[in-house]
Amino acid sequence: MVKPRIPGSSSPKNRVTASLISEIKGMIASGALGPGSRLPAERDLAKQFHVNRASVRQVFKVLEMMGVLTQRVGDGTYLSTSAEAILNEPLDFLVLLDDLSHHELFETRLIVEPELAARAAERATTEDLHALRTAVTEMQNSTNTEERLAADMAFHDAIFRASGNRICQLLFKRIHRTLLSSMGHLSNRVSLDQPLSFHKRIYAAVRGHDAEAARQAMREHILDARSLLSLKSPAKNAR
Repeated sequence: MVKPRIPGSSSPKNRVTASLISEIKGMIASGALGPGSRLPAERDLAKQFHVNRASVRQVFKVLEMMGVLTQRVGDGTYLSTSAEAILNEPLDFLVLLDDLSHHELFETRLIVEPELAARAAERATTEDLHALRTAVTEMQNSTNTEERLAADMAFHDAIFRASGNRICQLLFKRIHRTLLSSMGHLSNRVSLDQPLSFHKRIYAAVRGHDAEAARQAMREHILDARSLLSLKSPAKNAR
């Protein structure tokens, strides 16, 4: 009796792909490959891992779609220089496939971002303060929604970077961008003074190295932004 194939079960081709991805991860972990470095040619990897070139080519395509690799025509295949591109697609699909609500995303921000602001107040460098001041100025001088949202993103990214936690910087930059993209049309219905006043308070607290003031200002800013959800259709935010 032939056993039925279970949907999602691993085929030999998928096992080879998974094995090659594991090998490449091992090369990165060992230091044989570093950010921005060029990978060996397909034929060399095929020989090294005892597989055919088609299998290596398939893995390259998978990793390129994930943002891990970049293939340059006539030049070769390179490892990405940072993890930011790698996180973008998976997090976007996580939001879409699990139908994560704005309420959950804002709750996640409330749990973590006030503490990141407090850390930023304790750790901000001169360069970080310059980035924050520039973002505040750009928001104040913005003339359209696109400029306003770009300045908003730049401000929060500067906070995440100043916090000194690279994991949170990568994750929350993506979460913040997701919320801004989905709620961007509301910007025209909210006075610029509203978010700008919060950004100025947060910047002043970070500049003054006042962790508690930065924490409180960020919390109030996120709560205020969350209140904008009442302007949207309840059906789009309910679980």
